Amino acid sequence: MPSDPLFDISTIDLDQVAIPAEAISDYNPQSGDMRHLDHVIWLDDDLSCGLGVKHVREDEFWVPGHIPGRPLLPGVLMIEAAAQLSSVLYQQRMDSSGEKSFLGFTRCDNCAFRGQVVPGDVLYLLVKEKKFGDRRFSCEAQGIVEGTIVFEVDITGMRI
Repeated sequence: MPSDPLFDISTIDLDQVAIPAEAISDYNPQSGDMRHLDHVIWLDDDLSCGLGVKHVREDEFWVPGHIPGRPLLPGVLMIEAAAQLSSVLYQQRMDSSGEKSFLGFTRCDNCAFRGQVVPGDVLYLLVKEKKFGDRRFSCEAQGIVEGTIVFEVDITGMRI
């Protein structure tokens, strides 16, 4: 049985942009085919929750080979997209120090895939902090397509 969403996205204007695509590189070094976060839609006031988006495109590198004739976004890329949003959230919290650093993805736990994500889908990424420290963080993450939770995972990252 799928979990409930981490927070209610129906109360958030999904057309807003809190952090645009070009500013994400201020927080995350991934670029080109490895950038899986299009922009951040919303961050809550205490920076413990965030909502991002990935527009799943027909021209992405995995489409021809990840199930030819029936392309499915690989689960590992869904997790990577959530990890990228988690990194932005962490860096936003640390921003008051003015110190930017690279965050490494150290583990994922309790992962479940509950639906398919295909080219043309809009994948909303929800992240909610579980633990936050100077060097390490953990969060819960989910992906939602058309109101359905398609994956969930616990992510841990560390400043490197």
